[in-house]
Amino acid sequence: MRITIIGAGMMGSAMSIPACDRGHDVRVVGTPLDDAIILHARATGTHMTMKRRLPKPAAFYTFDQVNEALEGADFVIGGVSSFGVDWFLNEALPLIPDGMPVLSVTKGLIAHEDGRLETYPNYYQRLSRRDIPFCAIGGPCTSYELADRRHSAVAFCGRDMDALRMLRDALATNYYHISLSQDVVGVETAVALKNAYALAVTLAVGMVEAQDGGEGTPAYNPQAALFGQSVREMTALLALLGGGPENIIYGAGDLYVTIFGGRTRLLGTLLGRGLTIDQALERLKGVTLESVVIAQRMVDALGTRGQLADFPLLHHVGRLLSGETADIPWASFTTETALTTHSHQNRRQYA
Repeated sequence: MRITIIGAGMMGSAMSIPACDRGHDVRVVGTPLDDAIILHARATGTHMTMKRRLPKPAAFYTFDQVNEALEGADFVIGGVSSFGVDWFLNEALPLIPDGMPVLSVTKGLIAHEDGRLETYPNYYQRLSRRDIPFCAIGGPCTSYELADRRHSAVAFCGRDMDALRMLRDALATNYYHISLSQDVVGVETAVALKNAYALAVTLAVGMVEAQDGGEGTPAYNPQAALFGQSVREMTALLALLGGGPENIIYGAGDLYVTIFGGRTRLLGTLLGRGLTIDQALERLKGVTLESVVIAQRMVDALGTRGQLADFPLLHHVGRLLSGETADIPWASFTTETALTTHSHQNRRQYA
């Protein structure tokens, strides 16, 4: 098969590795902002930001060569970040033939002024009005570990199950394990939420560092408490937005991966130390922070719906993003659970 990847960022480029391992003809096309990445890959065989070797069979194209790269393709992988979604919609999608599946690596949601949140596959379908099976990848998978061929379990979601099966058959390897789901809202919501909540969980790291006056002090208890509250709120948000509860495994797994490193962890740590959002962003100048975008979109959407107070940890993140340096509202996370009739029945059955 021939696979064209449009977007030479880290995850888009990392997808070339299972694709090449399956023996496919892989063509990686950079956006107009990716010229340096493409030229570096041609010259060295490595990705300049991911700092991993890319598979030799892959070929690299600048965007002015996109039509050549699309010739004879069986499907396209959209490799842009959430900041490139509209570019992909306006510049790349018109070049893709009707009927050719598009598999997006982008995580996030579109927020509307009335509080509605929309998945990227639906956004592409609605605005392009094209006969294209739009699919997306969700789940815990970092680009550099995929490039290192670490075991990774993801979900491909989309409305067209035949297209999903074809994509799975083309890309599944002995290290890249793929589940399929037609619950696009569920999968996409779960993995979008992890960005906002990873920022929230890593507040604990900075909080403990500020208390102890140094870096590297374990913060396992407060991180675990914030992780648990995150999963509780993510589960409730899935239900609110119409996604199936089983999708929490993708959101929780992705949350787990994200809190261990990268830009979101660093931002959360700085905010936890007591820096304002402006001070933290000044420290991280030049770093792309999708976590801020999705967190703000969620806060705005729930605020418009009048439901933000039902999600106290996300509400707290919203306050931090607005410039406050408030304390984490620990007391609001505690609950009381009564023994239900169903619990009584189970208790009698298993006692």
